[in-house]
Parts: sequence; C-alpha cells; structure tokens
Amino acid sequence: MDYLDLVEETASPEKCPSASATDTVTQPSDGQAYAKAPVSSAKRDDPTGHEMGEFEDAWEDEIESDEDAVDGEANKAEDGDGMDIDEVMPPIEESEEQPPALEAFIPGTHTLEKDEVLEADDSVYVMRHAMNVTWPCLSFDVLRDSLGDERQRYPAAAYVVAGTQADRTGANELSVFKMSSLHRTQNDGDDADDEDEDENDDVDEDAVLEFRSVPHNGGVNRVRVQPLPQSSPLPPASQPYYTATWADTGKVHIWDIRPLLESLDTPGYSWEKSRTNKPTFTINSHGRAEGFAMDWAASGGANPSALRLLTGDIHSKIYLTTSTPSGFNALTQPFTSHTSSVEDIQWSPSEPTVFASCSADCSIQIWDVRSRGRQSVTGINPAHESDVNVVSWNKNTTYLLLSGGDEGAIRVWDLRNVSKAGSPGVPSPVAAFAWHSAPITSIEWHPTEDSIFAASGADDQVTLWDLGVEQDDEEVGGSMNETPEGGREVPPQLLFVHQGQRDVKEIHWHPQMPGTVISTALDGFNIFKTISV
Repeated sequence: MDYLDLVEETASPEKCPSASATDTVTQPSDGQAYAKAPVSSAKRDDPTGHEMGEFEDAWEDEIESDEDAVDGEANKAEDGDGMDIDEVMPPIEESEEQPPALEAFIPGTHTLEKDEVLEADDSVYVMRHAMNVTWPCLSFDVLRDSLGDERQRYPAAAYVVAGTQADRTGANELSVFKMSSLHRTQNDGDDADDEDEDENDDVDEDAVLEFRSVPHNGGVNRVRVQPLPQSSPLPPASQPYYTATWADTGKVHIWDIRPLLESLDTPGYSWEKSRTNKPTFTINSHGRAEGFAMDWAASGGANPSALRLLTGDIHSKIYLTTSTPSGFNALTQPFTSHTSSVEDIQWSPSEPTVFASCSADCSIQIWDVRSRGRQSVTGINPAHESDVNVVSWNKNTTYLLLSGGDEGAIRVWDLRNVSKAGSPGVPSPVAAFAWHSAPITSIEWHPTEDSIFAASGADDQVTLWDLGVEQDDEEVGGSMNETPEGGREVPPQLLFVHQGQRDVKEIHWHPQMPGTVISTALDGFNIFKTISV
C-alpha cells in the first residue's frame, strides 16, 4: 500500500432543521386548494338564467371563438412560414446559497467550534454501528462463535463479553452481548440483487444488541476470555468456556459463560444458576490490591487443554494461576521485578513459558516462569518517558512487541535487540509514533496481518496503522502530504482515524471477521470495518 486513507470526519454546524428553498411548501389560505381570484377581477354573469351556462375557466382566461382561431391561422399565413419566434429570456440566476464544502477533520490541526459536531463519512466505512449500554463497559473481549472464520458476508453478527462500571457496587454485572443485524453502510450484496429485491435497503438499518447477565461483586477493571485453538468450533453447551474478571475489590473471578452464550442463540434455554451465576473459582492472591493486567494462555505441548492465567496488581506483583483436571490452582509466589503498578500482561505467542509485562515504573519486562527467584530475564527500562499502559505481542512476527505510554507515544520493539537483564544500554524502538495527544488506553496487533495494528487513546481517537507503508518520493509535495499552516504532519503509516466516542478504553480486532474493530467507551460500543484494512 502506498497511500494514506484518513476517515473524513466532517465538522458542520449543529442547527435546528429548516426547510431549504427546494423544500419550501406553500400552504393554501382559507382551506382553498388554489388561491382565490383577486377582488378586482370582473364579476361573472349569473348562469342560472340560461339552460346551460358558459364553460367556466378556473384561471379567468378568455375562450377563443372560432373566428379568433381562423384569424390567427390567416395571420400566420401572411407572415410566411408560420414559424413562431420564441422570445429570448434572460437567464434566471439561482438564488439558493450553496452549502459549505465538507472538510476532513484532522485532530491537532482542526478544532471544533461551538455548536459543531463530527459527522462520519460512511463512504470510507464498509460497516459502522454504535450501540449504547446501561452502564459503561470499560473492558471487554471478543468471544469465539460457530458462524465461521474469514467471514465477510453481511448482515453479520458478533459476540463479546464485558463487565460494567456501575455507580453502585451491587449494580455491576458480567454480560455476554450479541451484536446482530450488522449491515453494510451502503448495501448488502450485489447491485443486481438490489434491483431484484427492493426491500434490500440496508442504509438505515440499526444493529440489534441482546445480552445475558449475571451479578458481579464490584466494578470490573478488565475482562479476558480463555483462548481457543484457531479454527476450532465453539465448545458444546455442556463444556465450560471460561472468562476471568479483575474486580476493583482485589479479587479475580473465573466464570463459565458458555450457558449465557447458548441462551442468546437458543430460544427458551435456561441455565443452571449454580453453574453460571457464581464464579467457578476466585483468586485471592492479591489481597485487597486491585489490578488491571491479565492474560490467558493455553499450555500447549502434552496438555493443550490446560490453561494459564497471569494477573498483575497495582502493588507491582504478578501471580500465576493454572488449571488442573479438578479445577484451578493459584500459585502463591509472585513475580516481583516491577517497582510500581503492573498495567498490562501478554503471553508470548511462540514460547509457552514466556510473557511480557509493562508498568507505571516506565519499563517493559520479559519473564520466563521457569526461572528461579521469579525475576525477569530481560527488559527495556525505560521504555517510555511515563507509565507504560499497554503492550501487545505480534502473533505472526513473534519478535515484535508494541507498547503505548501515558505520554501518548506508540513504540515498536524488536526483542532480538533486547539484552539480558543487567546488561548496559537501552535498545531503541524500530518505530515510534507521537500522533495521539493523550494516554494510550489500548493497543493490539492485527490477528493475521503482521504489519497492521490498532490503538486507542484518551483523546477519543481509534487509529489504524500499517508499518509496511512508506513515504512515496513521487507523492512528496502532493495534496495528501502537504502539512496545512499551523497543522501537523500525518505519518504515512497512519491509515485511519475513527472518532465519535467519548473516553475510549479498549479496542479489539474480531479474529473471525477480517478487518473488523470493536471499541468500548463511556458512551457504549462501536463496531466498524474500514476501506483501509
């Protein structure tokens, strides 16, 4: 790709609806279908005295007599060819004012004025929907379904699990959502099909959001669902499908949400409350210290069904919990190389015993669970000038690691350049971007494209990037690369900017719907697919 697609968010005044000149409708007066004849018009004779009255012309035109018609024909003959000569009329000037041209909104270059709002340009979206929820769900994860992989047909459906941040502790819930009727922004199917099916008009179709919930003690800081092997079907309803929640009470709960998922697809299905309404297991290793960092992994090897769960708290400790044939086992010895709050954790996609973590101590640490002393084996310190909020490990090119910091910076690290713990020197990132103007809140590599990633920030932006895009020398100086006066340069790797949500907290790619991104914010969910990815 050698081009840059930016979402053309437009700023337009928010005004009360008003009829334009082309929309104006003249209302008849006094209930008449047409205007009455003027008072000065000549009064007609009373036709009641005749057997049949004269034909009444509603427009007050005089009726030509036969003699008038004959004289007219004679006059035409005298004129020669009898052709009418049309009088040339002066052109009518259009009095309607043209609407102002729409302009792409570039954060950092443009600012919204009073009474202006952003309007999405749906021509750059394949699909885009916004859904509101009762309470903000500031963390969620995408659930695997049985609808197939690599699907691109519409209308589509997606399933997510999320936890609430309600204003009262007792009002919080763990919910499984089904997003259905996800239509294209333009239409479904081919144009030929649209001609045959007049009802196939999906432009104004609204998505449907259904959910099943269970009570949750305390607000949910983070939600993560157990990994399933790629292309594997959803487990049957009789088998568990685990989700972990980091509660603000300091507890980590593990839930079996498979019955909730089944209830959304099977009318009349009712689940056993003893199985679903209470956690299958609770991790108490962190005491009363709450946390945000959490990640699952499958053990692989001889026991691929075994699960491992890492959880990190605000007191710099990381604990490992493993599954056994009889349940779960929380290990009591923590990993302790960080000196401040652990913000995020990611298992290595290629080495089952290795994981990465980031912290408010500005560092990224790499660990091996087999190492003695529960200390990191290597790290990057400092990785950012401020708190390192999030990390993501590339599943396709496994030596690449993404990080996002509190200062708004995004950095890409080549782990082959990272030395063992205690070695001098700090490696440099292979790529760095300072587009966001507020803390990075979420970051994630594309599940199949190893150069593409998505990020979100507290500046209300969701951005899509492609590291494979380079500046084209032939395009330098073109309109796409010109920096407006007082503006900022747009990196060529920045493919897309999605806006319209407030306080975006987390984003994920949908692994079964290529290019589809789901985001959650203070005002609900967005799910979209762009023409760029």
